[in-house]
Amino acid sequence: MFLVAVLFGILAALLFAASAALQQQAARSAVTEAAVTEGGPATEDNGLVGRVSVLLPLVALLHRLVRQPLWLIGWVTNLVGFLSQAVALHFGSVALVQPLLVTQLLFTLPLAAVRDRTRPSGRDWLAALSVCAGVVVFLSVRGTAPLDAEPDRLRVILAGLFGAAAVGTLVVFASRRPPLVHSTMVAVAAGLCFAMSAVLIKLTTEDLVGRGVAATAVDWPGYALALSTLVGLVLGQEAYASGALAAAVAAMTITNPAASYLLGLLAFHATLPTGPGVLAAVSAAGLLLFGGAVGLAHSPSVLSETAHPATQRLTHHQPAAGR
Repeated sequence: MFLVAVLFGILAALLFAASAALQQQAARSAVTEAAVTEGGPATEDNGLVGRVSVLLPLVALLHRLVRQPLWLIGWVTNLVGFLSQAVALHFGSVALVQPLLVTQLLFTLPLAAVRDRTRPSGRDWLAALSVCAGVVVFLSVRGTAPLDAEPDRLRVILAGLFGAAAVGTLVVFASRRPPLVHSTMVAVAAGLCFAMSAVLIKLTTEDLVGRGVAATAVDWPGYALALSTLVGLVLGQEAYASGALAAAVAAMTITNPAASYLLGLLAFHATLPTGPGVLAAVSAAGLLLFGGAVGLAHSPSVLSETAHPATQRLTHHQPAAGR
């Protein structure tokens, strides 16, 4: 079960990265098409792309996107990634699977390099190596994350209430703050939403497998999942569009797995890591993943692939953190 959870978790990260690349390319084409329709070239020098991305009506945008096969392929890829994540969470714990999604940034780097026909910088390679080392340490030391654990629904509800309060507080305090502070705080709030979504995916999947569709339809986790995911998507786009993109990507990428790991230990009947060796491994893996995620989140290649300034307000997906 451990190997299945790990493989599907990494597969989900790869699919999310591929989806971001495909939908980003399609969104850029949609902006270009809109700019041409408006009567001017789609260049960043004259600012037309930015104006179109803000002023283009949502219905017209969706109409353009759904006519692009590339965007539809990206949407299907994202859906398959979501299903892969659900399979991984079914066979493994939230604390095991979610940190693996940091590798989405790792997959984004070569995808962007191939598309732009460029080579990643030395700093990018070091960041990628740090992520790989963090994943290896996290998976190789027994006890860093429970393989599986039964959910405690009361703890999940309490965690959800606490998380909702934290998200609301972050959003309120982010209001009227400088762009860097605003985007970082909102991105942290989005990361908390996606961490809660991972817990709810596991509960909903277990409902579907163990109790059937009818029972799942009248149970609350599925509806809570839809709400947390929707709020996370909206907050993620707000963080991207506020102007401090690198900070937003880094904050969301780090918050999601970190919060998921804590939720996976505290909201389930899990055995907490207590041995000095295990705690040292968790700390080392966390530092390596943190450093690598920050480095990759600030990579120009990753940023251009994740949320290009011309389409920040048009795309409705997020990195790593996805989910």
